[in-house]
Amino acid sequence: MTLNPWRLRLLSQLDALGTVRAVAQAANLSASSVSQQLAVLESETRTQLLERTGRRVRLTSAGLILARRARSILDQMDAVEAELRDLSQEPSGLIRLGGFQSSIHTLAVPAIQRLGHPHLHVELVELEPHASMPALLAGEVDVIITTTDFVELPVPQDIDVVPLGQDPIVLVTPPNHPAADIGHCKDEPWAFDIPGSYMANLATRLCRQAGFEPRVVGRFSNYMLTLKHVEAGLAVAVLPALAVDRRFDVVTKELPVTRRITAAVRRGSRAAITVVLDALHTRSQSDERVTR
Repeated sequence: MTLNPWRLRLLSQLDALGTVRAVAQAANLSASSVSQQLAVLESETRTQLLERTGRRVRLTSAGLILARRARSILDQMDAVEAELRDLSQEPSGLIRLGGFQSSIHTLAVPAIQRLGHPHLHVELVELEPHASMPALLAGEVDVIITTTDFVELPVPQDIDVVPLGQDPIVLVTPPNHPAADIGHCKDEPWAFDIPGSYMANLATRLCRQAGFEPRVVGRFSNYMLTLKHVEAGLAVAVLPALAVDRRFDVVTKELPVTRRITAAVRRGSRAAITVVLDALHTRSQSDERVTR
């Protein structure tokens, strides 16, 4: 029996993502192509890996075993390929790093700039916290920067989580704004993240705890647009401290709320991944916005 690594990866993604359609989107394939490849994998293994329940497909007991073993198999293959590319033990190969928006330019980019390994290449992928752990489990990325709000407990046994620090949540106002806290902003226009997002829900909750319903005049998924809106005097906002770019002329006031930032990798990851993880940890220790 010969196992095809590409088909194993599709099976592993099905276990992590739950549906053939989600796997197809992640792999940039059609749903029918994914189904055909999984059928070939069943033929190769001479084992029923999938079963239909209505319009959905789920893994059989054998399918679950193979999908979860596949993660380890694929990681080992990646490690061997990296070792063979450079016998001098210099960290090498491609590492896929996923992180939420504000962690990309404050933690990930500076960490990558200081790696100093010419044969080590890092591909950055923007992933919101709720999507990062499934992507790591599916093998779509090798390292993630996420927050504990979106790390399910207990953490899967094959995942190692490394604390990076705490990111204070801040009230952001234009220069010379008199507000001392959220309660003083009840009559102000507000800039929010998109509906249903972590920050939009948090900002709404903090305003309601202060006794008012915020008047939202702008919704932006990009923190730079939010900061520009605030800088222009058109709104106030609640943001993570890491999201506040120093190039904008705004004032921040810490609120009694923080979010914990963590990195995570699959257990037994190759040396090159550890190098990236160490660089992220070093960078987080040097950014004064990240508290310990």
